[in-house]
Amino acid sequence: MRRQHLYFPFLFLLVLAACHPKSPSTVRRPKLVIGIVVDQMRWDYLYRFADRYGEGGFRRLLKKGFSCDNTMINYLPAFTAVGHTCIFTGSVPAFSGIAGNDWVEQSSGQRVYCTDDSTVLSVGAETPESKEGKMSPRNLLVSTVTDELMLADNFRSKVVGVSLKDRAAILPAGHTANAAFWLDDSTGHFITSNYYMPKLPAWVDSFNSHDPVKNFMRNVWSPLYPKSTYGQSDTDDQPYEGKFKGDSTTAFPHNLDSSYKIVKNSFRYTPFGNTITLDFARAAVEGYQLGQGDFTDFLTINCASTDYVGHQFGINSIEIEDTYLRLDRDLADFLSYLDDKIGKDEYTVFLTADHGAAHAVWYSQNHDIPADFWNPQPLTDSLNSILARTFQTPHLVDTISNYQVTFSMKTIRDKKLEFNAIKKVALEYLRQQPGITYAMDMANVGETAVAEPVRTMVMNGYYYKRSGAIQLILNAGWFETHGKTGTSHGTCNPYDTHIPLLFMGWGIQPGHSNQTVYMTDIAPTIAALLHVQMPNGCVGKPINEVLKK
Repeated sequence: MRRQHLYFPFLFLLVLAACHPKSPSTVRRPKLVIGIVVDQMRWDYLYRFADRYGEGGFRRLLKKGFSCDNTMINYLPAFTAVGHTCIFTGSVPAFSGIAGNDWVEQSSGQRVYCTDDSTVLSVGAETPESKEGKMSPRNLLVSTVTDELMLADNFRSKVVGVSLKDRAAILPAGHTANAAFWLDDSTGHFITSNYYMPKLPAWVDSFNSHDPVKNFMRNVWSPLYPKSTYGQSDTDDQPYEGKFKGDSTTAFPHNLDSSYKIVKNSFRYTPFGNTITLDFARAAVEGYQLGQGDFTDFLTINCASTDYVGHQFGINSIEIEDTYLRLDRDLADFLSYLDDKIGKDEYTVFLTADHGAAHAVWYSQNHDIPADFWNPQPLTDSLNSILARTFQTPHLVDTISNYQVTFSMKTIRDKKLEFNAIKKVALEYLRQQPGITYAMDMANVGETAVAEPVRTMVMNGYYYKRSGAIQLILNAGWFETHGKTGTSHGTCNPYDTHIPLLFMGWGIQPGHSNQTVYMTDIAPTIAALLHVQMPNGCVGKPINEVLKK
């Protein structure tokens, strides 16, 4: 009888527990997740500059975290907006709809920037109608892992995105973010849009009031070390390097003050853009008290100046090496701050890139490696001439961009022309042109003998409402450009598609792997870590080796 008396109260407690939902603390999660995307960071930069990295930045992530050493982009084109979208959605353009930094709406011929939104107003810019702030994530067709975190805890988490670039702040933060902030070049201040808030928080006003951009641009950019010691880089003042406005040479030191007076966005082309971004991220942690509540928060950060410096000076310049050495120091300071603010084992950080970059054409050619510039405008003109003679209609090609050919569909419909016949003539002409390895009809991909993984990359990158009807694959070493200096990206080659991927902190198993994984696997890995649903357009899978058992 005594056992029965003990049994019934115990049964009552079990029933009571089953009737009440568990508290959030029963789902173990880190206090804060930080996703850092280093713009245009090739995988080999982790090792190429390693002899001068300190212990607290990239080396700490490699030693204390998990490195996926063979992480590949599995779509085309390898551009900024597409990369940031893929990282945080686990999706590809075929589902996410983010088919480039900008694109042509195939039905109307309208040109669209990826985060443009005419229905919103600027907040913090010179006027509410300033185009710099009329931005939102509404062109993104799928959810992000940050959205899924919000859904999982009934919107009690806090999500914030930070970048110099609007698209790199907005798309990672997702649809449900508390905030996304980006830089307005005209004022040198961080701004947002009323998609997120009616006015800037006081802490943002305070940060802006110190005019950090103007303060940095009063200085000279000189390398951290004597130029002769930059052994991983070419000598200074090379013909493939671009110049700052107002500079008479491409060589160090760079007079930033004179450049800034001429072009306000010249600040982006210095390593100090990364410094200010991470300073602002730190201010966001303080301002929103990220990682201090009962629910997991998420901070997305894009260090964009690495991309601008690469575009201007090329990947073999002393400028790019100096930029990464400075970024390494900035990352070390930021991680140390998180240790103190959040707790060394209480946050999870991952670092990756949105794409890589090619060697400058002149540099490759000077070392007998095949490479060349590819300017789509002359090709557009010549293709239009061929089509006009054949079909007695001018301007049948609207544009060649994103390594894709977009046709003037309204003209083709109005003239009742046979589109397949137009494409056939275009394909025959394009396949004969220098630098083009393949020209693929996206309506008949199976008819083009293209090796894997390129075929899958092309199909993953094609969203028919926003992508051109013909996809072009260039020869290795060739890239689209309108100038003759610096570098670019966007192609299927490993220099553009092999990216770093490092995880460290709460829930992460230290180690490394050479197994091939994909950019689409990042979001589901973070979703598994957080015990939330993977994003609704996700096509990747969790990287199990990364996560503690």
